[in-house]
Amino acid sequence: MPIELQTLATRETFNEVAYLAANQDVAAAVKAGMIESGRVHFEAFGRNEKRYLRGTPGTIEPLREIKLQRIADFLRSDLPTTTTSGKPDFLSPELREISGITSTEAVSSNSYDGQGIDLINKHRDGLVLDCGAGRRDVYYENVINFEIVDYDTTDVLGVGEELPFKDGTFDAVISIAVLEHVKDPFRCAREIIRVLKPGGDLYCAVPFLQPLHGYPHHYYNMSHQGLRSLFDHSMTITEQDVPKAGWPIWTLTWFLQRWDAQLPEKVRASFRRKTIGDLLQPADRYLNEEWVKALPKAAQFELASITTILATKPDPVR
Repeated sequence: MPIELQTLATRETFNEVAYLAANQDVAAAVKAGMIESGRVHFEAFGRNEKRYLRGTPGTIEPLREIKLQRIADFLRSDLPTTTTSGKPDFLSPELREISGITSTEAVSSNSYDGQGIDLINKHRDGLVLDCGAGRRDVYYENVINFEIVDYDTTDVLGVGEELPFKDGTFDAVISIAVLEHVKDPFRCAREIIRVLKPGGDLYCAVPFLQPLHGYPHHYYNMSHQGLRSLFDHSMTITEQDVPKAGWPIWTLTWFLQRWDAQLPEKVRASFRRKTIGDLLQPADRYLNEEWVKALPKAAQFELASITTILATKPDPVR
């Protein structure tokens, strides 16, 4: 049975460590001295916001041991490996350099949608690879959580460009909001295909129109055609869709919210007075408006329509 790692925080069940583990924004505020404790936040805000507690790693360790025994014979022996927190760790310095991994305090955490849950349930007696799992709120006995970060729910550490599993290990692979964050999505896709059993299933989701969001880096967004091109040379694509979590309204609100949040206070009011009708006008009409020009450079990169580079090829003769 899957283990639920998050439960609703109440006055009766409140635990400081569990509250901060579940609410990274509160933990950061406490660390920065902006608020005294998780308890203070819970009483002032968290109880009404229906914040959660997060279970300790010890609740899942016995199940992780069983999973690691199941995959022991499927781990590659040709890659350098160590052990971190009792987990196989294939993050060698060479692979870190190739993949561009750097340390980050950011927490990646997404819930499975219906497609992901269906795939996990379909292969409940097999093995499913969650390739770039992030920190999961539910821990499944048939899902191997593969990550570059040692979260409490991580089972194996490594990089997507060089998966540490033998060919044909998994009945299914899930990759949600991961391939935009890797330097070489084509290589990652080939690795995913390699570790799938013949007839195995893949569920992959990537962003198309989303602002820059680092984990710690963000390299590529993809159109549906770009995503298809990663896999259609070796796999039969049976369906391509836009799930509810990817409907265009998310793009619209995300861009507007981030634009608004990064404007200077004195300019923000004029931006908020704009109507949809105003914003449907040709963009070049607004190039001299303060709410357009006042965006900081970092926000310009985050929300850019295009970016450019200038570069010079080194001259070995000099």
